[in-house]
Amino acid sequence: MSRTARIERTTKETKVLVEVDLDGTGKGDISTGVGFYDHMLHQISRHGGFDLTVHTVGDLEIDAHHTMEDTALALGAAFAEALGDKAGIRRYGSAVIPMDEVLVQAAVDLSGRPYVVHDEPALAPYIGPVYPTSMTRHIWESFGQAAKITLHVTVLRAARPGGHPDAHHVVEGQFKAVARALREAVSIDPRAAGAIPSTKGVI
Repeated sequence: MSRTARIERTTKETKVLVEVDLDGTGKGDISTGVGFYDHMLHQISRHGGFDLTVHTVGDLEIDAHHTMEDTALALGAAFAEALGDKAGIRRYGSAVIPMDEVLVQAAVDLSGRPYVVHDEPALAPYIGPVYPTSMTRHIWESFGQAAKITLHVTVLRAARPGGHPDAHHVVEGQFKAVARALREAVSIDPRAAGAIPSTKGVI
């Protein structure tokens, strides 16, 4: 069974192509024009074990908002399509990921019910010249809405005593944790015998 999807999203603000293979090897071909965002999407690919292509051309002459939002929406839609009826999957996944001084917890339910909870400390306004840290929450909200999943992302620890949070580590820890949680949730459960993982019989 092929668990792949291709999503093309075109608006007056962006043009996005996303391809995903949930049973890949972690290969990423990613270009959004926002360097740090590319780096984060590579974390989803590598640590999720997904083959992921993301090509976005957006109105970066305005700012990065539309580019990042529309990419997250297309990525979520690709995950939803690739999962199909979700027969035989584990459905739930979670991960606690350390990144030096940062500790992040992510939990996901491929529930069919979009709901996102996101908790992180106040961060410096930008990582690099283009990535606004205020967008991280919106990325998860957009991805979760389009993927139709329940997602909780919590930064449990963010700074050494007396220090300030390293925004790079805080955000990267989140993407790695979500990738690992998704990897578990989408994996096939050998004990499920192809059944839908819900007492409702549908997700």
